[in-house]
Amino acid sequence: MEGAGVRLNRVFGEDNSKLDPFLLLDDFHSDNPDDYIAGFPWHPHRGIETITYMLHGMVQHEDSLGNAGIIEAGDIQWMTAGSGIIHQEMPARTDGLMGGFQLWANLPSLHKMMDPRYQEVKKTQIPEISPSEGVKAKIICGEISGTKGPVQDIVTDPEYLDVSIDPQSEFKHRIKNGHNVFAYVIDGEGYFDESKEYLVSKDNLVIFNDGEEVLISTDKNKVRFLLISGRPIGESVEWHGPIVMNTKEEIRTAFQEYREGIFIKKGN
Repeated sequence: MEGAGVRLNRVFGEDNSKLDPFLLLDDFHSDNPDDYIAGFPWHPHRGIETITYMLHGMVQHEDSLGNAGIIEAGDIQWMTAGSGIIHQEMPARTDGLMGGFQLWANLPSLHKMMDPRYQEVKKTQIPEISPSEGVKAKIICGEISGTKGPVQDIVTDPEYLDVSIDPQSEFKHRIKNGHNVFAYVIDGEGYFDESKEYLVSKDNLVIFNDGEEVLISTDKNKVRFLLISGRPIGESVEWHGPIVMNTKEEIRTAFQEYREGIFIKKGN
């Protein structure tokens, strides 16, 4: 239970070197408005990026930069909190399923206090390609076969892909040197390594070892998954609630500034 009372599945939520620079992945989906309607009222962030990807329903966003809008099914919001942002995300009541994902990405110490920015990308702006037979990939951030996603110039050089593979098909994708990579299965089941020893099914996380390429294939059923990678930061992490910094003193300073009303920096 998070926010003002939103039920969700926390896929991961800890400082893990094999997931660095990513800190948290939440999967929220329900057809019961009581599970989500309370939403995430006004709250601060500093030192991270929050990435919200909607699959069903819609969420209304407002923030201290003056941004406001509706994130609908298929849209993504990539918010860089940097030195500090205060925002709210309030799901709208809908008939049927409401759901999506929120990913937190850490920022290196040199960029913790960068100017905040907000990128709202509509479904129609996200390219979908078929890099091989039986495969479709939505490219939110990163590149496949020369096609780039609309989210660019991110500090940790991430890739964020939404991939679907038909039965009896496979997807190969090169990973940038030194980057950590994981997959989260949205639907169906697939093999996430060459050995094809284990079928990984819906709602499961795959953390890959070091390598140059991922190979994901299917048997009798299709699979849909998020494939996310990024350049690890390799720095100490101090994390308290919505604030992620490098030292305890920086955490104390952030919350003190929030209490005193000086959290938002002039000039941002």
